[in-house]
Amino acid sequence: MITRLTLVNFKAFRRLEFPLGPLTLLTGLNSSGKSSVLQAIALLRQSFGPDRLTSPEEGLLLNGELVEMGTARDVLHDDFGPADDLLATDAPVVGFAVVTDVPGRFIARYDLEQPDEDVMEAYDFAGDSSLLDSPFQYLHADRITPAVTYPRSRQIAIDRGFLGVRGEHTVNFLRHNAEREVPDGPLRHPGATSPQLLDQTVAWMQELCPGVNVQASAIEGTDFVRLSYGFGGTAGINATRRRRPTNVGFGLTYALPIVVACLTATPESLILLENPEAHLHPKGQSRMAALIAAAAAAGAQLIVETHSDHVLNGVRIAVKQGALEPHDAVIHFFRGNGSGAEVITPRVDKDGMLAQWPEGFFDEWENSLDQLLD
Repeated sequence: MITRLTLVNFKAFRRLEFPLGPLTLLTGLNSSGKSSVLQAIALLRQSFGPDRLTSPEEGLLLNGELVEMGTARDVLHDDFGPADDLLATDAPVVGFAVVTDVPGRFIARYDLEQPDEDVMEAYDFAGDSSLLDSPFQYLHADRITPAVTYPRSRQIAIDRGFLGVRGEHTVNFLRHNAEREVPDGPLRHPGATSPQLLDQTVAWMQELCPGVNVQASAIEGTDFVRLSYGFGGTAGINATRRRRPTNVGFGLTYALPIVVACLTATPESLILLENPEAHLHPKGQSRMAALIAAAAAAGAQLIVETHSDHVLNGVRIAVKQGALEPHDAVIHFFRGNGSGAEVITPRVDKDGMLAQWPEGFFDEWENSLDQLLD
C-alpha cells in the first residue's frame, strides 16, 4: 500500500507531498491539481507496469493506455527547480517518490533540446516495484455511456482482468466472471441472492436504483457483448422485459464499472476513481461511498477524486459506524490552482467529525442558505 506520495516538478506542482490511506479522497476546486495526483500514479503504472509493451528503461511513457499527457513540455512544472531533495542534480527532471514498505524513487529527465518528445528519458529509478505489479483499476470521469453493444476482448477483460479506463470492458468482464464469488466480508451484500459476482453487482446496483437487475451476454459470432436491465415485478410485462442501456439513462451504466471494480478488489488492489458520483442522485452517491469504504475495509487501496459532499459524508458515516477506521480515511482539500495550489488535510475522528473545515471545503450549501435567509 502506498503510504506517501511526493511529486516534484510535475504539472501544477513544484513540490507536493502528502500521505495516502486505504481510502483517500481528493476534493477541491476544478483545475487545482486533484487529477494530477491520479495521473502521476497511472503514469508510473503505464511506464513500468506489467502491461507496457516497450522497455521500461526508456523512462516515462507519457501517452498510453491509462493516460495521455502530451509531451514532456506539458508535464514539467512551469517554474521547475532543482530536484536535489530527491536526487543531487540541478537538471530539469520530473520526480516521483512513492513510499510503501520499501520506498520507491522514479525520476525522469526533461531534455531541453527535445521538449516535444512523448517519452521522458529515465534518470534514476530505484526501490519497490510492487506498486507496478499489483491488481489495478483506473476509471476516468469520462466512462462508458449507454450503448447497444460493448467490446468483447478476452486479452483485456479476462486475461488481464482490466475494466478499461472508461469501463468499456466491464460488461464482458462481468459476463465471464458472473459466477465468481465475492469473499465473505465487508463487500458481500447481505441482501444479494448469492455471493456470486453478478448477484452481488445487482444487489449493490439496487442501492442506487431499487428493483433494477443486470444481465451481460455475448453476441455470438461477433466481438461484442450486450448489457440489459430489468426492473422488478413478478407478473406481467415488467417481470421478463429487458431494456437496453440506451433506454435507461446515464446513471446506471456510468456507475456499473465503479461497482464491479470495488466488488472485485483484493487486499493487493490499487483502484483509482474519478468522480464516482457522476449522474447519480444524492442517495445513490451516499451508497456509492459506502461501497467504496467497504472495498477499503476489505484491504484494497482506493484513491478517489470527488466533488460530492454526499460521497464525503458517506465516508464519514462509514467511519462513525465502524466500517472504516478513522486513520484509514484520508481527506485532502486542494485549494487554489496552478503553481499556487495548496493542500489541506482535515482529520476524521471516530465519530465521523472533521477536525477542521477550511473555507471553500464543501461549504456552498451554507453559503447559499445564508443568502436565502438574508
